[in-house]
Amino acid sequence: MFPLVSITLFLPLVGATLLMLMRGSSPRLAHAVGIVASGLTLLGSLLMWARGVAGEGFSQVEEVAWIPSLNAAYRVGVDGISLPLVLMTAVLFFVSFLFSAHITERARSYVALFLLLETACLGVFVALDAVLFYVFFEVTLVGMYFVIAGWGYEGRQRAALTFFLYTLLGSLPLLLAILALYLGSEPNTFDMRELIANPPLAGFAATLTLVAMLVTFFVKIPVFPVHTWLPAAHVEAPTAGSVILAGVLLKMGTYGLVRFALQMTPDAFRSLAPVVIALGVFSALYGAFVALGQTDLKRLVAYTSVNHMGYVVLGVAVAAAATDPSARTLALDGAVLQMVSHGVVTGALFFLVGMLQERAHTREMDKFGGLLRVVPGLGWAFVLVAFASLGLPGLAHFPAEFQIFLGTFYVYPVAMVVVLGIAVTAGLYLRAIQIAFLGEPEGEREEMKDMGGREVLAVAPLLLLTVLIGVAPFLLLEVIHATTEVLLP
Repeated sequence: MFPLVSITLFLPLVGATLLMLMRGSSPRLAHAVGIVASGLTLLGSLLMWARGVAGEGFSQVEEVAWIPSLNAAYRVGVDGISLPLVLMTAVLFFVSFLFSAHITERARSYVALFLLLETACLGVFVALDAVLFYVFFEVTLVGMYFVIAGWGYEGRQRAALTFFLYTLLGSLPLLLAILALYLGSEPNTFDMRELIANPPLAGFAATLTLVAMLVTFFVKIPVFPVHTWLPAAHVEAPTAGSVILAGVLLKMGTYGLVRFALQMTPDAFRSLAPVVIALGVFSALYGAFVALGQTDLKRLVAYTSVNHMGYVVLGVAVAAAATDPSARTLALDGAVLQMVSHGVVTGALFFLVGMLQERAHTREMDKFGGLLRVVPGLGWAFVLVAFASLGLPGLAHFPAEFQIFLGTFYVYPVAMVVVLGIAVTAGLYLRAIQIAFLGEPEGEREEMKDMGGREVLAVAPLLLLTVLIGVAPFLLLEVIHATTEVLLP
């Protein structure tokens, strides 16, 4: 069979290698290589989508021996959970390359790092070997660290170091968990398909392994109280870095929560589900209330990520706790759909805030005013994705959050206090729109230019997807549900 998954996975790395061999290449050529490589990767992900997935197990599997003595191999493939995330990742990287085409400072290194990061991110979602998953998981840290440290804003060095240390130290428990799964399996294997089909651990050993996984994935998501690295990393990262950090890297935590915790230690997760539900609810409310107090638009969007990722954690934990199949699949369908919708909506928000910062050299809301009159294209685009972020029906977050909340109501009605987060999110975005976009523009802002062609090309696909997911969520849910309905016994 044609190795479409592997070709799609390594196309960005080929582009990065080509760039490193092209000494003295111009910034324009470097960006052209990035756009072409990421464009071909997007095409490959669309072809993977066209191939589809089987109802049970993994599809499009490719396998090559790697470390036979350990039964570790290069194994990749997709199912209804990973395939939408692969497509989302390819879209976000492609539009990020379009948006970044104006960067001239060390452009070759910038593009090469982003291409390396793209391969690492895709690798996390397609890996079917636990060792391979961990390798890709760790490589993402390297790429994002250098992107923040090299092209971020004033406090970039400290923010990059904090991000790296948090996520590096946080990932070590996952390595211990993988070793525990390997030693508990019979015969010993790192094959994730076997570890899912026959969970190797039980009792106290499974609980300890689950706790190790939760530590790693909670740092990555992030969940309160291990979220403190996130706002600084977002604020100091370059705009495209913030888009990838929020849109893709955070999803590695929730994806790991499903793929490892939910599938490989299901009984232990079921017993700890009330604790995880409580943390998900608290994180969602905490993120919303802290965002309400922000005056910096980028920091506001960063804290709303904590809020929305709390909903995803809640959905996964409800799927672990539920005994009713319909409640379980409702919550998990919603959680996976929310991963995709959050990537699209929050990616668009970070692009738009980045455009404002480039024009006004500030992100403080009270420094703006009347932007709908000055930059109507940018302003109305912000209003659209802000409404999507607050869960307006007909836009991307609504079908995802509705399913999460409905599944939660079946299992833990008391956890429905989380819906207060939607009201707070609505308030904070309406406040931001009122302060920054309505009213009379200040004198020095009247000459601000609206979105240019490059910026429109980057944002328009995300705006279209925001509406499409909200209006026709079945396009994604049919693929997601094919896996979630048979995921748990």
